Amino acid sequence: MERLRRTMMFVPASNAGMLRDAYIYGADSIMFDLEDSISLKEKDTARFLVYQAVKTIDYGNVETVVRINSLDQGGRNDIHAMVRAGIDVIRLPKTETAEDVLDVEEVILEAERQCGREEGSTRMMAAIEGPVGVLNALSIAKSSKRLIGIALGAEDYVTSMKTRRYAERDSEEIFFARSMIVHAARAVGIAALDTVFSNVDDVDTLRKETEFIKQLGFDGKSVINPRQIPVVNSVFTPTEKEIQNAIAVMNAIEEAESKGSGVIALNGKMIDKPIVERAERVLLLAEAAGIYRKGE
Repeated sequence: MERLRRTMMFVPASNAGMLRDAYIYGADSIMFDLEDSISLKEKDTARFLVYQAVKTIDYGNVETVVRINSLDQGGRNDIHAMVRAGIDVIRLPKTETAEDVLDVEEVILEAERQCGREEGSTRMMAAIEGPVGVLNALSIAKSSKRLIGIALGAEDYVTSMKTRRYAERDSEEIFFARSMIVHAARAVGIAALDTVFSNVDDVDTLRKETEFIKQLGFDGKSVINPRQIPVVNSVFTPTEKEIQNAIAVMNAIEEAESKGSGVIALNGKMIDKPIVERAERVLLLAEAAGIYRKGE
């Protein structure tokens, strides 16, 4: 079954209260941030807090992710601590080449072997935050079997491109980056996560942007506030109409097979392979969201 990654909520690793409560807000994934949101003097303390949280708190079905520092800025210590704690996914900071992924993977494997964790059980996510990473998106996506997805970090990207985010327009400034990332993810069969929307009070624009990135083909979006989760989740959750249409497609296939017919039609329209694949995806997502169960 396809795992839902509609929302990945950033949680500052130094905030003990958020570490404790992060799983209650309904995000599919929670990402403990050891990098940008933590000052240099707090890095060691934050790492210890996340280590204790992951080891002692039952986060249920919520995927646990940690954004580490770069390897030359404490990332090796981050990896060893998080692998020992049992984190699900290591999220790389600014990823520019496939070699960046492989370098982190080497440290993860070392940590798994040292603590006795099953080799390969710690997954990875790459964060693409600059023009070099965007242009290398496909090679990054193909670099490791541990990769479950690639994500866009737009703020650093637009700064590198000598521009800024234009909330009053349709995000033309990051359209190319989004397209490259979602194409790379689809080519390899991993998830594509969109960048954060920073204005937590502008729900209407958040919904509009989420609907747009869903149309592009993204699986979900990073969020920075619990209030954003229901909005994003609702956009990426199949509607009742979509579920019923998908069920009708699958029923039409079963009926055609029972009659030995090679021609499948629904409401006078031919059903071809792409339509079947879309219907299957809708039902997988609906089942993962807990709003549909096969046979009911």
